[in-house]
Amino acid sequence: MTATNSDKPFEGPGPDAAYRAALKDGKVMIQQCNDCHRHIFYPRISCPHCGSIDLERKPAAGTGTVYSTSIVRQKPEAGGNYNISLIDLAEGVRMMSRVVDIAPEEVKIGMAVRAKIGELGGEPAVLFEKA
Repeated sequence: MTATNSDKPFEGPGPDAAYRAALKDGKVMIQQCNDCHRHIFYPRISCPHCGSIDLERKPAAGTGTVYSTSIVRQKPEAGGNYNISLIDLAEGVRMMSRVVDIAPEEVKIGMAVRAKIGELGGEPAVLFEKA
């Protein structure tokens, strides 16, 4: 969806629905403002930096750095421990996600990661693995 300053600025699915549809297609898309050129995450109908509604979805580079991380502790029968991490993407936005395929204790601040599409709760989600 590209929103423009026209009579029908929001044709098509809303920003969240478009983001989720792209995930189902195996793509991580990040919005970028065509006026101030800054990237935006979580999907919105207007730029939080300049207020423009001229936004475009672009493929994310898929690389980032762990900004912070925390371990959620659970009993093994409930799925075991996992991490919740804030990831700074190459585009300059921050995303909450998980770093997978390594023990939660191994996830470190400053660690380089790369995105992959996985599944959480039966829905596609952006997950990260150690780069």
